[in-house]
Amino acid sequence: MQRLFLTTLLVRDYDEAIAFYVGRAGFDLAEDTDMGGGKRWVVVRPPGSDAGLLLARAVGEQADMVGRQGGGRVFLFLQTDDFGRDQGRMAAAGVRFLEAPRQEPYGRVAVFEDLYGNKWDLIQPASAKPAAPGLRR
Repeated sequence: MQRLFLTTLLVRDYDEAIAFYVGRAGFDLAEDTDMGGGKRWVVVRPPGSDAGLLLARAVGEQADMVGRQGGGRVFLFLQTDDFGRDQGRMAAAGVRFLEAPRQEPYGRVAVFEDLYGNKWDLIQPASAKPAAPGLRR
């Protein structure tokens, strides 16, 4: 068996990235280990998930890629079992959504940005739960 476990995400600063992902997006801080020389092993995960993000402080020319790892398109997908709960909580915490929630054949979705401008989909798959009242399937 194989599965994706971590995805590296370039960040400008460990602490500001932790503040966003834990404080605003609602992720759990799974690990924050000092590796020496200003380097840290920082892992954040959505609640209940084994998969996570390894927050890597960009150095040198990597700094130009912070916020642009997806080339301007949706780069990461955060699945939820309750879209209204999570979208509402995230918006109230200051997460910037780029569009109103919409219903697609595959589920309820809205695009949001992280603190660096990386685009994410918050998505509740159509098979997870019935759509909220008033939304078409």
